[in-house]
Amino acid sequence: MKILSSEAIRELDMATCHAQGISTIDLMERAAAAVTVEIISRFLPSRRIVVMAGPGNNGGDALAVARMLFEQGYKNLEVYLFNVGGKLSHDCNEERNRLITIDGINFTEVSKEFSPPILGENDVVIDGLFGSGLVRPMMGGFVSVARYINESGAYVVSIDLPSGLYGEWTDWSSQVNRRDIMHADLTLAFQIPRLSFFFEENYEILGEWKLLDIDLDEAKIKDLPADFFLVENRNIRPLLKARHPFTGKRDYGSALFFAGSTGLVGASILCSLSALKGGAGLATVHGPRGALNIVQTAAPEVMFEPDRNEHYITDMTVHHGHQAVVAGPGIGTHEQTVTALEGLLKNVPNALLLDADALNCIAKRPALLTMLPPKTVITPHAGEFDRLFGEHTSSEDRLKTAVEVARRYKIVIVLKGHYTMVIRPTTGRITINSTGNPGMATAGSGDVLAGVIAAFLAQGYSPEHAATVGVYIHGLAGDIATEELGEFGLTATSISDRLGRAIKMVMEG
Repeated sequence: MKILSSEAIRELDMATCHAQGISTIDLMERAAAAVTVEIISRFLPSRRIVVMAGPGNNGGDALAVARMLFEQGYKNLEVYLFNVGGKLSHDCNEERNRLITIDGINFTEVSKEFSPPILGENDVVIDGLFGSGLVRPMMGGFVSVARYINESGAYVVSIDLPSGLYGEWTDWSSQVNRRDIMHADLTLAFQIPRLSFFFEENYEILGEWKLLDIDLDEAKIKDLPADFFLVENRNIRPLLKARHPFTGKRDYGSALFFAGSTGLVGASILCSLSALKGGAGLATVHGPRGALNIVQTAAPEVMFEPDRNEHYITDMTVHHGHQAVVAGPGIGTHEQTVTALEGLLKNVPNALLLDADALNCIAKRPALLTMLPPKTVITPHAGEFDRLFGEHTSSEDRLKTAVEVARRYKIVIVLKGHYTMVIRPTTGRITINSTGNPGMATAGSGDVLAGVIAAFLAQGYSPEHAATVGVYIHGLAGDIATEELGEFGLTATSISDRLGRAIKMVMEG
């Protein structure tokens, strides 16, 4: 699913009106009807509802919703239209004129002083002050209104976007005081998600968010350019390759893992077994000599290549033909291990994935960044990314840096989080994952992810596709496990054990 900019969505709205032979206010009515249905499904007519409408089209949406709710029997309704500048958008003005013809509706148009209604936790506020048309931070009295509502405890439903929140990144968006933005409990957007929905710092501002289908023109959606995509099952299914009956294990590739150290051998087991469960034909662990019996006992399907050192890895030479090489899970950051990693970067012959401690090793010796082979996949969480590329105060700023870094070093970045993002090096195109859940925040989950991405690299997928598919399958396996075990009962092993089922589910549609 494309994630479009606010400008592109305005273009889409106009194209929809043209293609369907309707006016912009007809589309506004359609959007308001969808919001009204959602509100009716959640709140009884006896609930007090206070509508806050701004002077633009977002305000027009809110006024139309107020009228429709009133017509559906929601009489405990108060409507405030903020027209402090004396100028309403064309469609907002039309919705105002429709609303004021209704007898009995409690309507106030605010042009100067505003005496706010007393709000409490049993009240519902419909926020239609500003939507995606906002081009600068919300200011003045509107900030005061937002803060007042935020502090009231009322349940807030925001139309399109919480007022004051941006739709995508801007030069100023990450600098806005979060207290100056309306905090919604429910955000109702129209058909297309916004980039800002996927940033951690906006979680408490958005609340629950839901997309409402208003029949926007599909042909225009396909035609509009986009740099951001929300990955869904229908995007992954065409990428998965069916297996041919006349094949053997070597047809599905071999993955080599430089993984494990004393006390962290489990990481090598999790990533290597996950590679096999993700479809790789062969998996080999190169680990400290002392891990031999542990790995061979816990993972008999995995081959083991002992390092000369008993406790940590000192050599990362690739001795045999492997289609994918992974370094990092549980290797530690001993100086000899860092030097071994440097040797790998100079000589690695095939697709390379760096995870966990490999990234921490590079953070200790930053010059190694310049040695990364093109299309190397790195899989940092926020802390690992910041150790490599500097501290960031928001996930939005971190993503901006990731786009720059991917292009500079020509690498694929898997930026892990609730919405894991895969950044491509040449185009800067970003895919945002839609699977996964909070139960996956558990020890070893990242090792499983490294293994499943390696599985697809070993099977011949491009690094970009291997990363995107691996992230989706990993999250889906976590969702399957959560259905059975609950979020609190999830472990990395339970995720790994369901990788095959996740792949089967995608392929079966």
